[in-house]
Formats: sequence, structure tokens, C-alpha cells
Amino acid sequence: MEGIVITVYRTVLGFAFLLFLMRLLGKKQLGELTFFNYATGIAMGNIIGDMVVHKEITVMESLASLTAWAAAVFLVELVNKKSMFSKFLTKSEPTILIKKGQIEQKHMKKMQMTMDDLLMLLRNASVFDIQEVEYAVMEPNGQLSVLKKPLKDSVTKEDLNLQPESGMYLPTALVSEGKLLKNSLKEYALTEDWLNSRLKEADVSSMKDVYFAQLTEDGELFVVKKEASQ
Repeated sequence: MEGIVITVYRTVLGFAFLLFLMRLLGKKQLGELTFFNYATGIAMGNIIGDMVVHKEITVMESLASLTAWAAAVFLVELVNKKSMFSKFLTKSEPTILIKKGQIEQKHMKKMQMTMDDLLMLLRNASVFDIQEVEYAVMEPNGQLSVLKKPLKDSVTKEDLNLQPESGMYLPTALVSEGKLLKNSLKEYALTEDWLNSRLKEADVSSMKDVYFAQLTEDGELFVVKKEASQ
């Protein structure tokens, strides 16, 4: 029974102290979850966890360690305001993944991102057709900021009192980084022969040369060729 009481005491004390430190550090730990903030949160949580579980670690040792870590984070944030190099190390910079409607394949490779990753992030931003995107920027916190092309984001059919027309298809990836997505073809009852003929029309001789191919709403094929270095 005594052991349970001690464990509860350590847990409540650790929780209260961690909450106090988070208030001192401000809301950036939650609002700007960069890899540095993420690692900081995990480390501070582990310190509290060790204090609760490992009785050989005294409460004062744990709280001192937690205070030192919080002080280090505060110092780094202070240095970041004056040093661009320090800010680069801890926060990184936004990365452009789509520029003027073109996929930045080198940046995608550098970020170790696949087209599936990019399409998922675009869908999270309510963009299902990649052709609508003028710019897409990966922010340091892992979120994707999207700017649509002017013609795609200016006047809506509702503004003109026009009745919307449903597209034939939901924009769907058919080829991703040279690989055929057979399930997507099957979903819309399309054949490889149809795809190959459309690729030839786009002056693509081999599917391996395709970085990304998407079925559009009207049944056409949008193709992005691999860059020479790919």
C-alpha cells in the first residue's frame, strides 16, 4: 500500500511540475510541433516516467533534470531569435514541393516523400486534383500549405449561379514513381493498353519514365515525367 501511495505522489508531482514548465515555455510546444519540439516533449515525458517507475531515482534528481532540460529549451529558443544558423538546426526551413504547378522531384527525394504521401497531404487540404495546385509548401511542423492556381480558386459556380456538373471520375493516381497502380485501374475498369496508349500520346515510351500519372475528372491522363536525375 505504501508503494502505491508513493507512486501516486510521484505521478501527481511530476505531472504538476511538467505542466508548470510547459506553461513557462509557452504554447509553441503544441502550436509549432517541429522535430525539435517533438523530441523535447518525448524527452521530458521520459524523465517524468522514469521518476514514477524507478524508485531508485529521487524526486529531486528528476525535477532537477527536468528543470535543466526546460532551461536548455528556453535557451535554444532565445538563441534562435538571434541566430539563423541555430534556427536552421532546430527548426529547419519550409520546403517547396510544387512550384508553379510543377512537382519538385529533387525536393521530394530529399524529404524522402513519395507521391502517395504528397497526395494524402493534398487531400487533407481538400485538394483532390494535383493540377489545381500552383504552390505546395511543406512547413517545418509537417503540415502542407497549398496555394491553388488563380483560375481554380477565384470564381465558383455558386458565384455565377450555375449548376455544378459531376465529373466522370474522382482524380486518382494510376502510376506513381514508375510503378503501375493496378487497383486504381481496376476500380475504374481501365486496362493497361488504354494507359499505354495515353502515355504514348503524352510522348512517353515507357512507364518507367513516368514520375506520376493521374486520371482526371473528365477521363484524361495527367502525366509528369521523371527528371533526368531520377
